[in-house]
Amino acid sequence: MSTESTRRRLTPRQADTVRRLTDAAVEEVRDTGYDGLTVRNVARRAGVAPATAYTYFASKNHLITEVFWRRLSALPPVGPVESGGGRDVAGRVERVLREIALLVSDEPELAAACTSAMLGTDPDVRELRARIGTAIRTRLKDALADHDDPAVLGALELAYSGALLHAGMGYTSYTRMADRLAEMARLIVPGGDGKARRPPDRAV
Repeated sequence: MSTESTRRRLTPRQADTVRRLTDAAVEEVRDTGYDGLTVRNVARRAGVAPATAYTYFASKNHLITEVFWRRLSALPPVGPVESGGGRDVAGRVERVLREIALLVSDEPELAAACTSAMLGTDPDVRELRARIGTAIRTRLKDALADHDDPAVLGALELAYSGALLHAGMGYTSYTRMADRLAEMARLIVPGGDGKARRPPDRAV
């Protein structure tokens, strides 16, 4: 899946500029939080002229949403159902939801920034939000394989959106959000046993 910036196909030089800006945005959020983030400060950190930065990103919401989009786009494709191994559809969906939920789980400031940014109303954010939604739907459909009932798919999408908002408001951690989504996958997907598998211990 392409990670090109919104609205344009990029030359190698332009793609490098966008990469520097998105990398700098992550570093800036770590230092200042979402409230202190500005496109101008990110440009300074990236060594890019502010005017140039604004030609790529119209707002800080656009910039941070691009960060999330790039991380989502970098996930490997959902693999095909192996012969004789397609019975645990809920497990496949659980893995997809967990990997999406954990994209920014190790960076609380960035996670909160992504949640706030993706609620933005400017056109570039809306376009990226639509891409993100389409990518998540595609991953869920691939995980469901031949079991992609529209009602089940819609319920999973709603579960993810609600969990993201819940975590973004500080009611739960993103790691716990991943666990809850796994539980919901087991409840929603036909044939799920209602019990999410315990994830393997993460290296300290």
